[in-house]
Amino acid sequence: MVPGLHTRERESRREDFAALGLALCTMRRFEEALAAYDDGLRLEPDDAELHNGRGVALLELRRPAEARDEFLRALAAVPDCLDALGNLGNALFKLNRPEEALTVYDRVLNIVPDNAQLLTNRAIALRRLERPHEALMSAARAIAAQPNFAPARFVDAGVRLYLGDFAGGWRGYEWRRGGAFTPQRRKLAAPLWLGEQSLAGKTILLHAEQGFGDTIQFVRYAPLVAARGARVIVEVQPALVRLVSAMPGIATVLGRGAQLPPFDFHCPLPSLPLACGTALETIPASLPYLAPPQDRVGYWRARLPRCRPVIGLVWAGERAHDNDINRSMRLEALAPLLDLVDVRFVSLQHDVCETDAPLLAQRTDIVSIGQQFTDFADTAAAIAALDLVIAVDTAVAHLTGALGKPLLLLLPFAADFRWLRQRSDSPWYPTARLFRQPCFGDWASVAEAVREEAKRFVCADTTSSSLRGAPQGRRSNPEPVQPPLDCFASLAMTS
Repeated sequence: MVPGLHTRERESRREDFAALGLALCTMRRFEEALAAYDDGLRLEPDDAELHNGRGVALLELRRPAEARDEFLRALAAVPDCLDALGNLGNALFKLNRPEEALTVYDRVLNIVPDNAQLLTNRAIALRRLERPHEALMSAARAIAAQPNFAPARFVDAGVRLYLGDFAGGWRGYEWRRGGAFTPQRRKLAAPLWLGEQSLAGKTILLHAEQGFGDTIQFVRYAPLVAARGARVIVEVQPALVRLVSAMPGIATVLGRGAQLPPFDFHCPLPSLPLACGTALETIPASLPYLAPPQDRVGYWRARLPRCRPVIGLVWAGERAHDNDINRSMRLEALAPLLDLVDVRFVSLQHDVCETDAPLLAQRTDIVSIGQQFTDFADTAAAIAALDLVIAVDTAVAHLTGALGKPLLLLLPFAADFRWLRQRSDSPWYPTARLFRQPCFGDWASVAEAVREEAKRFVCADTTSSSLRGAPQGRRSNPEPVQPPLDCFASLAMTS
């Protein structure tokens, strides 16, 4: 407590710092918000509101352990501070402790049973715990309490898609741009197209909205839109321009940020399954729908090991991803696989973290090329020169599937909705085989299962291997495997 200030003056200044911190958080200036809360806490070290606000800023800065401690300090000062308690649940979720988060949410909901944000966060925790039907019930309670609450609608849609309910899921997925943890709806002069209007003689802009993997997955729809008589302009991330430019039926491919030509309609790429009326049985999965530049394929073939088979590896994704703690693994977890004989491994890992770099440098049997890629066309060319790719859930996995290459996909217990539930195949990528964690953090059993599958691949004759010669249609009778998800991670209650 700062000496020399009268109680009323001190309280007034405390309120000023609390208001400033909240305003800065609203403007997403979280580092400055921390400074404001720190100034307030020098006046009132045990103030629950200031500790809670500081915790919210820390949570937004991806510092969940520090945020948890701030919420605990707030609760030590005011044990019934519901904001701090709900935010403690959010911090526990971000620390990958969904069971504990769920307990906290239930404790708060016993007091405020109709809080839409808490019910939504509870649904997210249930989804992470592979309890999708309970997640749907929690989301339904949130929607009943607040019908236009976009995060609840979005979570409900994601669970429905995970369960294969495309009719309800894709429609609800349109709520994704109305929540705090989803991209905002883009303001474009032309109307949004969701399949109702005729496109004959019209120009439509199809634009990327989310990550590289999402763009690769949904750009498959561009030729189908062109077949409706439209002139198709596609806007994607710059690193995908060269690859997507080779797709048939597209008039123009632009990098995000380039000046747009005139167009009559627009549609975000993730809205195309809804616009095209996609059901589980009608997913457009003719492979390949992307093709690498042939000169780069020759370039990489000349630089990769001549012996066969040559297997590409990707064990980690973008570290800034909300669920990276679950979907990525460490290179050492692949040790059982790396000991296979008569195999040459190629690292397609573009970003090698400091933990993995020493081991990768020691493994002289792994040829590392991922850091040499200039864009995704280059990555695609390298994949085309391989026999098989083994990857976690990253853009490279989507790219491998889009190229029609054999893919062994390693999924966490909390995998993304697009891989559906309890399947070892993917209707989006027929040449993929899925291996799921049976419980949180169990990469050991996944690595062992993938090792056995890779061993079969190695032993098979190159012309008769069931993987290498897999038909381009869907696999039938998918084997049931343990569950997952990952797409709803950014939780936040207001401070």
